[in-house]
Amino acid sequence: MIDEALEVAGLTKDNIDWMVLHQANQRILDAAAERYDFEKERVVSNLGRYGNTSAASIPLALDEAVRGGNIKAGETIAFAGFGAGLTWASAIAKWQH
Repeated sequence: MIDEALEVAGLTKDNIDWMVLHQANQRILDAAAERYDFEKERVVSNLGRYGNTSAASIPLALDEAVRGGNIKAGETIAFAGFGAGLTWASAIAKWQH
């Protein structure tokens, strides 16, 4: 689903600075980094502190990364999440604050 969002945005994986994904488990986050040949340090993870926080996981991870000084204005973020009933969504955004 990130591929589709990149296509719609007219971007490639090389344009992504950060990935902020649903925090279901570390294995999934690591697999996403590997699939996109992306540094694991650029995939935001807070699982070690909170575990799977369900629908709050993406906003919590984003907030921590911004407040921690990792994600900065002008950087491109790939977001992806999934939930019950096999629902999913993704988005590409340029962070501004």
